[in-house]
Amino acid sequence: MDTTPQLLNRLRMRQVALLLAIEERGTLRAAAAHLGLSQPAATKMLHELELTLGQPLFERVGRGLRTSPAGDIALAYFRGVRGTMETLNRELQELKRGGSGRLRVGSIMAASPADLTEALIRIKAEYPLLAVKIDVGTSDRLMEGLDEGSLDLVIGRVPAQAGDDYLFRALSEEALSVVVATGHPLAGKGQVDFAALQAFHWILQPHGSPMRDVIEQEFRSRHTPLPRGLIETASILTTTNLIARTDMVAVIPEAVASRYEKHGLLAILPCRFRAELASYGTIVRRDRPAGMAAGRFMEILHRSSSAEPAGA
Repeated sequence: MDTTPQLLNRLRMRQVALLLAIEERGTLRAAAAHLGLSQPAATKMLHELELTLGQPLFERVGRGLRTSPAGDIALAYFRGVRGTMETLNRELQELKRGGSGRLRVGSIMAASPADLTEALIRIKAEYPLLAVKIDVGTSDRLMEGLDEGSLDLVIGRVPAQAGDDYLFRALSEEALSVVVATGHPLAGKGQVDFAALQAFHWILQPHGSPMRDVIEQEFRSRHTPLPRGLIETASILTTTNLIARTDMVAVIPEAVASRYEKHGLLAILPCRFRAELASYGTIVRRDRPAGMAAGRFMEILHRSSSAEPAGA
């Protein structure tokens, strides 16, 4: 088996580009055309890549190609390489134009009201020309963006099966609140039993997200099946709009719920979950250096988080 330096010496970026193009285009012929290669040249290049890695990367299926197990592994890492190169190119171009760079952040909704907002205000004060893109979603979806290089960092939770591919630094705990419309039949009651909630339709985050996992755990601990006719969405706007016009029940982060309740937009029910979410924090790829803007943003984020109570 080649050592890592030997592999780096033999591997060529053109081969990486070819493998990614085959995944995107579906056939070797289409990938070759996309890269401006003849099909014989592309075939030779793929063969050389397989020799370098020591395993076949594709299996023929009819006229197309299907990745082998080794191909799936290689593609996962090469997508990260592409993301790193895109980040490098973007920062170099911004530097050439005299700008302050670009920052792409993925965040779970619990971090948005306080941690994320405060850090954005502070970094824009330091770098007024910094271009910032914020993508709010569930941790599992955001981690896909981090792996592919479309995000520089994520504020969320590392999946349990993720292994050692990420660097995680905790920011805050996240409590959950059961919320309804202000005019809901259960609103204003001194205590709400979990069984009473089963008479209403529910809005939950999509299956696979950490919050959804905790909610499903809660139902299992109470030997209660999940409600039928669920609406699944990661959008807080969709959730609150549905709550306002129906008698539906939803579960959202307490930091978000308390702000909406303060403005009279929803009511938090006195019903606590036994299960708890793990702390959320900043996540970056271990094999991809954080850019200047991402590094500074995380410094500000952790400094402001340690100075202020979560949800303040």
